[in-house]
Amino acid sequence: MIELIDTHCHLQFADYPLDPEQTLVDAQKDGVVAVIAVGCTLEDSKEAVKFAAKYDNVWAAIGLHPHEAKVYVHNHKALQEFHELAKAPKVVAIGETGLDFYYNHSDRDQQEQMLRFQLDMAVEHNLPVIFHVREAFDEFWPIFDQYSGLTGVIHSFSSNIADLEQILSRELYVGLNGIMTFTKRSEQLEAAKCVPLDKLLLETDAPFLTPAPFRGKMGESKYVRVTGEFLSKLRGETLETLANATTANARKLFKL
Repeated sequence: MIELIDTHCHLQFADYPLDPEQTLVDAQKDGVVAVIAVGCTLEDSKEAVKFAAKYDNVWAAIGLHPHEAKVYVHNHKALQEFHELAKAPKVVAIGETGLDFYYNHSDRDQQEQMLRFQLDMAVEHNLPVIFHVREAFDEFWPIFDQYSGLTGVIHSFSSNIADLEQILSRELYVGLNGIMTFTKRSEQLEAAKCVPLDKLLLETDAPFLTPAPFRGKMGESKYVRVTGEFLSKLRGETLETLANATTANARKLFKL
């Protein structure tokens, strides 16, 4: 039996329009044995923890997204609350956190401060980090390299082989999702082919980035299988080979 893990979804979001419990049932039918609900704010990080506590096959990651940095950078009460959340049961990662210089919803200094705050937490609690890095690798690596012993994944990777080599040189994992099924950029597909099996993770980012041919529908964890099927063909591997490797990688990184 094919076993898959959705290492990045947001089923706990307050505005997620589908029934989360039903989405988990539907995902299980397609071989998804575990999901990680990922926070982007203090509130939905709390919801991720509650969601994980409710279901045996759900774990939580707590994060303050770079878009939200301006909300929290001077809110010491919220940051203390977030810091305490890392002690909650079934929290397996910090993130998503990182730098996003494509949208710049928060200024760069604010983003860096919140990234460093969360990296300090990851070190303190010995947790892996789920990174969101968009148009910002040149600024991200000097920060990352100041920390020793960090593990984690570059979530929603959609860059080129040069950036992939930088990621792999730091022994980070690479998260691929539905973007690969609809991208028109050949360099993204070439990079996806080059991710070593022992560094590859599958994710949906549900409700976002629904893969082809289901574009226009709400993202669900079950679609991790669609992405897996696409990547197995792209990379010349069987789905079973890809599933076995990515599931083992997820269990290892997140200690599931």
